[in-house]
Amino acid sequence: MSKQHTDPGVFIIESLEIEDENSPKEGEMIAHSLEMSAVDNRYIYIRTKDELIFAVDQFIQSNFRFLHLSCHGKDNAIATTLHIISHSELSEVLENKLKYRRLFLSACSTVNTSLAGYLFKTSGCNSIIGPEKAVNMDEVAIFWASFYHLMFKGNPSAMKKKNIVETLDKLVKLYEIPFVYYRKSTKAPYFKEEKFLVETQKPSFDDYVG
Repeated sequence: MSKQHTDPGVFIIESLEIEDENSPKEGEMIAHSLEMSAVDNRYIYIRTKDELIFAVDQFIQSNFRFLHLSCHGKDNAIATTLHIISHSELSEVLENKLKYRRLFLSACSTVNTSLAGYLFKTSGCNSIIGPEKAVNMDEVAIFWASFYHLMFKGNPSAMKKKNIVETLDKLVKLYEIPFVYYRKSTKAPYFKEEKFLVETQKPSFDDYVG
């Protein structure tokens, strides 16, 4: 069976706490960066679980290949402005919605084996990528803008595993933000994990002059 055709665009869904809504938004910043790089994208701001369901349907109608969720999170859930959505509930929202697609998350601490375990069983996604711990919005926005710029510059029509790994490795070392990359597998638990961790030992003066 041939793969379903999708377009290499980025669909961004963002949701913040009410008190943060008048501040600069990470998802909007990423969308502006994509616009400057002439990458197809769409940005939607939501507040509720029902709006998330609607936005995901809009993502499917767009035929874009890459879904980016920007929101608050914890180890077993993500949050919209007004609702907490568990990994189990998110897997229901995304059921059969990510086939031949990739999911990127800007959500503190939620990209883990719990999320991967649910989503690879139901969504059909090729991969899940996101920060492994709590992050600052400004830092992770710059990280994602750099990631998309490098990925699309290298190949405007596709994201290949080799390029993803190389790009994540470079950016984690540069920005010192640990990321984790889950990709689909045919064997239980049906995903493979690859972590990109920040080096804890800093180079000494002798490393520079020796």
